[in-house]
Amino acid sequence: MANKKTVIVTGASQGIGAAVVQAFLDHDYQVVATSRNVTKAQLVPSSNLALVDGDIGKEATAEKVTKTALAKFGSIDHVVNNAGIFSVKPFTEYTAEEFQSFVSTNLEGFIFITQLAVKQILAQGTGGSVTTITTSLVENPIAGLTASIPMITKGGLEAVTRSLASEYAKENIRFNAVAPGVVDTPLHAKTPKDFMKTLSPMGIVSDSADIAEAVLYLTEARHITGEVLHVDGGAHAGRW
Repeated sequence: MANKKTVIVTGASQGIGAAVVQAFLDHDYQVVATSRNVTKAQLVPSSNLALVDGDIGKEATAEKVTKTALAKFGSIDHVVNNAGIFSVKPFTEYTAEEFQSFVSTNLEGFIFITQLAVKQILAQGTGGSVTTITTSLVENPIAGLTASIPMITKGGLEAVTRSLASEYAKENIRFNAVAPGVVDTPLHAKTPKDFMKTLSPMGIVSDSADIAEAVLYLTEARHITGEVLHVDGGAHAGRW
């Protein structure tokens, strides 16, 4: 038990988050999975898995998650900030309430859990990592996918990833991001697959396991920090 690493995964109940949880369990990590209703998700029970329900945009949830990690597994070594919300509409139609919800889940959901995890990783003195899910739309907006307001938050996550990579490099805490393109998740259940294929130069639709593989790679890549790894079929490279 002492040699196993513990990873916290937010937004863990379905899609990319659930795939990330499974990837870490398959590689013998201890996982604390959290989302609003993660205890009702279809995650396979395991002695290496702890589930915590709660809104990650609330400080109390972040505190509960970190306490659970320490009580059950004795350490926090890695964090995967996957929880996020997204919607597409013209800039002028976003409401103040929608903006606040993006800030709560996407930004505060990053800040609270990451602050607590970094404090614990510093106390342990053995280094660790934080990997955050953003989107290729940050670098390569698509005219047909107008998502300006959520991109304020996703772009901010890439900016803070680079800042923290620099701030904590000497303490061996690495900060990276995975920027998916179009992924076949429950979020896109009603989106036509032919349309989804037009959203990358390669004409492909990723699945959640593809993103989980990238997250696992960055978690274990000891010399990579401040990186944004695009898993998007080349969409970030520009027009096609």
